[in-house]
Amino acid sequence: KKDAEVLFLLGDLFDFWFEYKTVVPKGFIRVLGKLAELRDSGIQIYFFVGNHDLWMYDYFERELNIPVYHTPQEFTFNNKLFLIGHGDGLGPGDKGYKRMKKVFTNPFSKWLFRWLHPDLGVRLAQYLSVKNKLISGAEDVKYLGEENEWLVQYSKMKLQSKRYDYFVFGHRHLPLEITLSETAKYFNLGDWIHYFTYGIFDGATFELKKFTDQ
Repeated sequence: KKDAEVLFLLGDLFDFWFEYKTVVPKGFIRVLGKLAELRDSGIQIYFFVGNHDLWMYDYFERELNIPVYHTPQEFTFNNKLFLIGHGDGLGPGDKGYKRMKKVFTNPFSKWLFRWLHPDLGVRLAQYLSVKNKLISGAEDVKYLGEENEWLVQYSKMKLQSKRYDYFVFGHRHLPLEITLSETAKYFNLGDWIHYFTYGIFDGATFELKKFTDQ
């Protein structure tokens, strides 16, 4: 809060999130309160939905003045071009998840789910979020090598048509730093549960840091 100008949240902040017309999931009040405090202090915040919270709509924008993105976005800081996003469903492979995501993000699917009572709908979604490996990413526990890391392949593909300095994604929940070219790097931020990692740009370079209580 003392020295941050911009905060990027790259998805999966919530295990599940769904916005009914008049109801949002119970809990998370301290997280939402802290985000409101940071935003009110003048820090710009951007939220990218992940595969766990892909049903976010406009609650954050209306209540917290935090824009919500469903696709990667470009940002330029100090003449450094970033491509930032959550990262699910990008690149080659992952066909099972891509098919499932099309179903889940279909307006008709969301309309049907909205008719479930929140006590039933949220409990069902939370159960699936943990048990369904396509959603939970339970198998995303180790580095697969550049050729099998779909986000690395996606980043390399994007470099063929445009010069980027940094690709920054979440989704894999593994802290990764991979050099793509003489001028471009790929980063995965890791997570706050097992690795306690986050990324920081000091105006010159982007790097991963590890959170400590000190």
